[in-house]
Amino acid sequence: MMPVPASSLATTLQAAITQSQNYLLSQQYPGGYWWSELESNVTITAEVILLHKIWGTDKARPLHKAAAYLRQQQREHGGWELYYGDGGEISTSVEAYLALRVLGVPAEDPALLKAKDFILSRGGISKTRIFTKMHLALVGCYDWRGTPSIPPWVILLPDWFPFNIYEMSSWARSSTVPLMIVCDQKPVFDITNGLRVDELYAEGINNVKYELPKANNWADIFLGLDQLFKWQEDWHLVPFREAGLKAAEKWILERQEVSGDWGGIIPAMLNSLLALKVLGYDLHDPVVQRGIQAIDNFSIESETSFCVQACVSPVWDTAWVVRALTESGFDPADPRLVKAGEWLLSKQILTYGDWQVKNKQGKPGGWAFEFDNNFYPDLDDSAVVVMALQGLHLPHEAQKQAAIQRAVAWMATMQCKGGGWAAFDIDNDQAWLNDLPYGDLKAMIDPNTADVTARVLEMLGSCSLTMEPERIERGLRYLEAEQETDGSWFGRWGVNYLYGTSGVVSALAALAPQRYQTQIQRAMAWVVSCQNPDGGWGETCESYRDVSLKGKGISTASQTAWALIALLDGGQATGLWHHQALQRGIDYLISTQNPDGSWDEAEFTGTGFPCHFYIRYHFYRQYFPLMALGRYQSSQGHQNGITM
Repeated sequence: MMPVPASSLATTLQAAITQSQNYLLSQQYPGGYWWSELESNVTITAEVILLHKIWGTDKARPLHKAAAYLRQQQREHGGWELYYGDGGEISTSVEAYLALRVLGVPAEDPALLKAKDFILSRGGISKTRIFTKMHLALVGCYDWRGTPSIPPWVILLPDWFPFNIYEMSSWARSSTVPLMIVCDQKPVFDITNGLRVDELYAEGINNVKYELPKANNWADIFLGLDQLFKWQEDWHLVPFREAGLKAAEKWILERQEVSGDWGGIIPAMLNSLLALKVLGYDLHDPVVQRGIQAIDNFSIESETSFCVQACVSPVWDTAWVVRALTESGFDPADPRLVKAGEWLLSKQILTYGDWQVKNKQGKPGGWAFEFDNNFYPDLDDSAVVVMALQGLHLPHEAQKQAAIQRAVAWMATMQCKGGGWAAFDIDNDQAWLNDLPYGDLKAMIDPNTADVTARVLEMLGSCSLTMEPERIERGLRYLEAEQETDGSWFGRWGVNYLYGTSGVVSALAALAPQRYQTQIQRAMAWVVSCQNPDGGWGETCESYRDVSLKGKGISTASQTAWALIALLDGGQATGLWHHQALQRGIDYLISTQNPDGSWDEAEFTGTGFPCHFYIRYHFYRQYFPLMALGRYQSSQGHQNGITM
């Protein structure tokens, strides 16, 4: 094969960049922001179906289209998936089955017969997660005694107590407080005239043991405590019950956004509306109406389907699109980008949230993920927004710089004692909480992680910003200690080691390249070792369960981009250029680009809760490849170091 002239490669590269830029620009909303679908699994839609049935709001929603959506998502094996190609997951499948039954689909329907076989082959309802059992209990298809008790007095524990609700992660907290009310009342809503799903109990309905599963380790002490709590409930001896219920109700009301959201996530929104229903709130109460409207705002309806997103990501998407456009050579003073920058500035949160409970020093200044989530700004979004704003030329530069300084000051105070940064809180690291029977998703805490820490440090280095030297040093040492023996880093919020490694390499290259030559080179070598024969990179979500699968999977546009960014930033930092790997990766992106400038990607490359909840960000496959192509183009005049 004859080599392609450098001029032809440059022309092809520029064409790919221009096409991608034009595609993203065509997706901008009139308000200046970008926002694409955040796809997860069908449990979110299934639970919303139950909620509308419980509140009697189902007739005003196109739930027949939701049934069509659930049918579309069922796989050939009969089950429903947590992520694309996982072979089906039992809890997800049970919730989809229940939702279809609630919508009037008979158990004899061929799709449900197939689903039943799948569910029974995985152990049936008794093998499902706690939240699935709770939703079954809400409609009389499971006994509440098989779910954990959550005594309402927990909310009364003071901040200084070793355990209180602020030791839970923000997402667990905003979902758990309303469940204190629901689990206290243990309601059963007969929404379908005695619907039963007894056919899904593998052991037979008469043999079901409504009990919490044993861990067969020290954590089984919590099972004994749960029995004590249930005894107190049976004998009406729950201490401080009324005070706890009132405090939980007050907490819920205080944390509803003007837009109706709670916590910016569907689980918190659903649980809060269930709690209000249990407390006797009227459907027409403004609080309830705003809450239901907020759920509608998370919905996506087409001609043939209706589904609900777990969350929405306009701030996240907008900041990354802006970065991708400016880093690929687009004019940072273009009116469209100026509008995006001003929209981002308008979304800075200047009020206090839950983070202040454990951070008494910080003043607000961060950004959240969603349109409105004032109680829960996060470090990852805040750092990306700062980097996006710094790359723009806005009419009011002084205002922009003041916003950036305020954000950096807030982020500095959010550093954890371990040296890194977490997503929403500081020192939210009581790992024993994940061993509670209620915590079977292993997501009860929000400890510092390498990927969020890397984002904060990359922001400092790439934007020439600063914090106290001692904070920077602790952050760098944390990242150094977190590197795996093979050179990679774990990715908490993206799949998985490719995500974590890319982020950390970018951070070290931006902030301390000379100091971390060895670590960066080891990381680059690991990335190169993971490249697929087609030139791309991919990593399966199963790498969270099986570390032998790290860096292995079908090539995807987003993960290929992360790998390329690691090699490009690492090359700039070390002068070591993996030319062949880079060229093959760039060729992969260019060859898989669609004529309209977009990329396709069926795989899930975002992470909610490792092993339990994954996300397919529909824009990940668009802006990350553009960033990689842009950085590659910028590096062309600098790749004069050592060739690997």
